[in-house]
Amino acid sequence: MKEATGGRAASGASAQRAGRLADVFGRAGKSVVRAFDDRLGERGVSTPRSKVLAEVARMQPVRLADLAREVGISQGTASTLVEALVRDGLVARGADDNDRRAIRLTTTPAGEEQARDWLRDYLVVAAEIFSCLTSEEQSQLTRLLDRIAESLNPPA
Repeated sequence: MKEATGGRAASGASAQRAGRLADVFGRAGKSVVRAFDDRLGERGVSTPRSKVLAEVARMQPVRLADLAREVGISQGTASTLVEALVRDGLVARGADDNDRRAIRLTTTPAGEEQARDWLRDYLVVAAEIFSCLTSEEQSQLTRLLDRIAESLNPPA
């Protein structure tokens, strides 16, 4: 009986530790997003739109579903963001040579330039945000966050 109680205490401590980690992780994530939005918002484009644009530039020509998966957003959200980028003349839709029903996204010359500028600024801000960590800590945190992401979204 004592062993079962001890097991529950250990579970309780483990759950408390995991709850604290979830709280700190959530707060840190919101702070990082806010820092990017504040610093990069000066360019007049939201961080989500800029991330989508940068990924289109990197992956082009890309299908919407593949883009959404890569960015980590729903297909509906990706569609809304892409629609705004198309309206702004930064992204173009084109036919898929292999599937006439599918659409492939590419950047326009203006989109390519904006994606390049945004990525440059993004990397500068990222370096500033994570400068409180050593390069080894940054690498370790990257590995740990990748493991969490993969456990929640296993590859198909």
